[in-house]
Amino acid sequence: MEKLRSALREFASARKWQPFHTPKNLCMALSVETAELTEIFQWMDSEESRVVDTTTLQHIAEEIGDVMIYLTMLADKFDLDPLNCAKQKILLNAEKYPHP
Repeated sequence: MEKLRSALREFASARKWQPFHTPKNLCMALSVETAELTEIFQWMDSEESRVVDTTTLQHIAEEIGDVMIYLTMLADKFDLDPLNCAKQKILLNAEKYPHP
C-alpha cells in the first residue's frame, strides 16, 4: 500500500496537481470513477454480469484501478491506510451483524 501511495504522490507532484487534490475534489473524482464502473454493468442482468468478454473485463480493470487510485489518494490526505480501514470495518460489521 505504501508503494502505491508513494507512486501516486510522485505522479501528482511531477504534474504539479497537488493544489487540485483536495479531499473534496478527490472524493468527487472517486464518485465519478465509481459511477463509470457502475455504468459498465448498467444494462446487464445478474447472470450477464458474472461472465464478461475480454474487452469488458479490461474496461472493468481500468475503472477499478481508477477507483483504487482516488480512494488511496483520499485516504492519504488523512494518513489512513485503506486496507486497515477495511479490516476495522469488517470487525465493526461482525459486531453489528453477528453470525447466527
